Order: sequence, then structure tokens, then C-alpha cells
Amino acid sequence: MRKPRDFDAELKALNDKARQLRERKVHQLGELVIATGADELPIEQLTGLLLAGKESKDAGAKESWRKHGAAFFQRERTSTGGSDRSDNRGATQNEGGTQSSAGQSRQN
Repeated sequence: MRKPRDFDAELKALNDKARQLRERKVHQLGELVIATGADELPIEQLTGLLLAGKESKDAGAKESWRKHGAAFFQRERTSTGGSDRSDNRGATQNEGGTQSSAGQSRQN
């Protein structure tokens, strides 16, 4: 006879995993803000910049931001030897609009 599944334990494990993923994402976003130098901006300005990037409908601008962000990570990877930034790069690609808009602001 099969052993009955412990749904409560499985649900708790899934919730714990989701919490860990959220915490890692927040940590990586904080590292990204620091790495781009955006931590020097006033919090209101950084927030406005991110909101403008998220709300933008201009596909050309978004592509420009994406390219600028990709170039930033290429420079970082070559300057650090590739091992330190590889984990951050994969996570931040999921947040492409956020990373790129922050990087674009530093150029303007």
C-alpha cells in the first residue's frame, strides 16, 4: 500500500522555496543598484526613473536601454574575470527593463 502524501509538508516546502527566491531577487536587485552607481541618486529620483522605464511604450528607447545594460554586464564580466558576476547576470536578465533603465540614467 502507498504511503499517503503529506500535503501540508509539501506546501510548507514550496512556500519556503518561494520565500527564498523572493529574498534572493531583492538581494540581487540591491546589488545591481549599487553596481550601477544608482545608489548615489536620491530615492525619489531612482524610483521615478524605474517607473518611467517600466511605463515607457517607446520600443526604440527600451532596446537602447537593453543594449546599454548588456554592455554594462559585458564590461563587468571582463573586468572581474567572469566568475563573480555570472550569477547576477542571469538573475538580472529577468528584470531587463529595470536594469537597463537604471544603466541608461547614468549616461544622461
